[in-house]
Amino acid sequence: MDLKALHTISYGLYVIASKDGDEINGQIANTVFQISNDPPTIAISINQQNLTCEFIKKSGLFAVSVLSQETPLSLIGQFGFKSGRDVDKFQGVNYQTTPKGLPYLTDDVLSFIEARVIQNVDAGTHNIFVGEITHAEVLKQGNPMTYAYYHQVKRGSTPPSAPTYIKESERRNGMDIYECTICGYRYDPAEGDRENNILPGTLFEELPDDWVCPVCGAGKDAFEKVG
Repeated sequence: MDLKALHTISYGLYVIASKDGDEINGQIANTVFQISNDPPTIAISINQQNLTCEFIKKSGLFAVSVLSQETPLSLIGQFGFKSGRDVDKFQGVNYQTTPKGLPYLTDDVLSFIEARVIQNVDAGTHNIFVGEITHAEVLKQGNPMTYAYYHQVKRGSTPPSAPTYIKESERRNGMDIYECTICGYRYDPAEGDRENNILPGTLFEELPDDWVCPVCGAGKDAFEKVG
């Protein structure tokens, strides 16, 4: 069975946020889609182990921030590779709140959607929340960040908890791939690191000593050769 067939399915990249009283949290998700138009409803898929899932269950509310192609990997790392149980993900991030008090990002975001949960489906490792849209606004024009663009152009990584996670190969073009032990980002010498102006063909050993992971900011000593 070739699970890479799943890579042909189109996804986006979003920040899903919710709240529990005065406490807020958010996370990266790649599964948001419209269900109906009258009433307007959308569905999201959230890992059951995540704090955001708990907040959505408690509040019955969620907000979606639609990320643009210009979104830096560091922001994706902030919301995708850190736990809201350990850090305040919104610290140092520009955001505002929806009419129901849910946070949405204001930088590198094309639009946001607020929704009220009308159905919760247990899908094993994930919960699928169907929500009726209660508010929505377009913030700016631009191209949304697709999952393909995130992987193929931004060279972003996928955490094992994501529904689309598939283990990648260990070498490309005879060059070793190195993985960040903090967030799972993989440095591929064949691609380089455009976020830090590292040209394709640069071996990991040739990276500057002050080079850091473009996702979580970890140093070179946090990387291990895959395999």
